[in-house]
Amino acid sequence: MPKSGFRQDPPAWIANYNLISGSLWSFILVNTAVSSVFFGQPQIFDLTSTLLTLIQLCAIIEIYNSVVGNVRSPLFTTIMQGASRLLIVLGIFQALPDSPGNYHWVYISLSVAWSTTEIIRYYYYAAKLLSNNHPPALLTWLRYNTFIILYPIGISSEVTIIFKSLEEAEFVYGPGYKYFLILCLIAYIPGSYILYSYMLKQRSKEMKRLGEEKLGEKKPGEKKQQGEISSKKD
Repeated sequence: MPKSGFRQDPPAWIANYNLISGSLWSFILVNTAVSSVFFGQPQIFDLTSTLLTLIQLCAIIEIYNSVVGNVRSPLFTTIMQGASRLLIVLGIFQALPDSPGNYHWVYISLSVAWSTTEIIRYYYYAAKLLSNNHPPALLTWLRYNTFIILYPIGISSEVTIIFKSLEEAEFVYGPGYKYFLILCLIAYIPGSYILYSYMLKQRSKEMKRLGEEKLGEKKPGEKKQQGEISSKKD
């Protein structure tokens, strides 16, 4: 089995997977926005949570791709982020459908943060594959800057939903499940720090590379301009 992150040529289906995933998350974002305008809670959760759960289950594919080396995403952070989201959609939305956390306004912020993040991420990766590792500068900038706001919104929304589900968890499944969710909340402290720190490091590297590419594009123009000035002097 190849080491995670070291495969040079991802399978051809990865680009299509990214495009389809980006489209599905776009639908989630539009669906949430339309439901928010015309219905509001609790109808938003009832109208969108099942599809959101199904699409988020694709996190299993993300973990698989990282394990077999189809993508360069670090396995640990991929599992960590995937597990936290699966906890929300399976451990709360499906296991505790009557939880007050599901009908709180943070469900909307969670859906918007998740979908916006994934739309940018999937289209960025698709563009990167289809352009031979030269995605549009705008997509690169969005990928490595919007998380600064979207990650805290998403994480705080997840934590709020779990916290507001504790009593329902104890009522439905007993104290054991409640304590399990409490342990998950505690795990968010180091987990969020690790994930956010990793993204900040990636941002620093990608913004530096983007700046160098822009500088490289300017240099030929500068040389041409200098040549024109020299010609005029002659």
